[in-house]
Amino acid sequence: MTDEQQTAEQTDLMQYVPKVHFEQIPIKNLVSNQEYQRNLSQHHVQRAAANFDLYQINPVKVSRRNGINYVFNGQHTIEIVALVSGSRETPVWCMIYDDLVYEHEADIFANQMKYVKPLLPYEIFMANIEAGNDKQLIIRDLVESYDLSITSSSVPGGICAVATLENIHDKYGYHMLDHVIRLIVATWEGASQSFSANMMNGLARFLNAYGDAVKDDIFKEKLGRISIKELSRTAKDRRSGSLGFAEALLIGYNKKCRNPLPWDKLYTHKLPQKKADEPEPEEENNDDIPQSSQLDLFGLNDDGEVSE
Repeated sequence: MTDEQQTAEQTDLMQYVPKVHFEQIPIKNLVSNQEYQRNLSQHHVQRAAANFDLYQINPVKVSRRNGINYVFNGQHTIEIVALVSGSRETPVWCMIYDDLVYEHEADIFANQMKYVKPLLPYEIFMANIEAGNDKQLIIRDLVESYDLSITSSSVPGGICAVATLENIHDKYGYHMLDHVIRLIVATWEGASQSFSANMMNGLARFLNAYGDAVKDDIFKEKLGRISIKELSRTAKDRRSGSLGFAEALLIGYNKKCRNPLPWDKLYTHKLPQKKADEPEPEEENNDDIPQSSQLDLFGLNDDGEVSE
């Protein structure tokens, strides 16, 4: 191949490389809040700042028009950095586009997530395992202590409701998660769907409401007579989500009981106190829904890469 041919080939390949360059620009010299962007969320900024991780900060995308640096992806990122550093003099890495017009910026913003494959809860969980993060290691070891495993799909002896395991751990604590798994194993012996998200959340809600008033041997004896399929039907007839399952469990537990557990306590018992910066865990089956976790927290999925 001649030098001319190599040059021509390289020129052809450059059409697949964005025409950008990188600069460190002080936050005070960046302009955001374009009409096509979302409103700035101060709650998001404060929560991310409280959990700041420098390695989750990506370059801000900037369109330089008429000498002005317009942020079209990363307005939350720059506010997070400004809050953490305490100064708008702080520079951030910017990916600079010099050839965009306003309409093109808006189009990029609107379609940035169109072909992005979000991470699933199982994928996030396993990455945290590889990273050696304590919470996920603790949950995995707990699950495996019952000769179960954490899986990406529903299989015998596996729990695929990964986000629910984390939610119960975060919302109620380690011992509640242990109690939930122990009761399900003892009562239904690994029956299909016994470890569904709504089932585990419903049982956690039930145990949290009644505490020591729930006797494990009575629970196992009474609820063990009811199949998961029948329990699910009762729950569905009552109401959607984990509360329906909690009600179905209460019905089964109270059956032919001299001193039934009071219904009102299921709705009035307070949840454990949470830290101010902790998001509310979802109660319904969200384990098949892609999640962004750290990406959302630091604005990495807000407007695309480094969120907005």
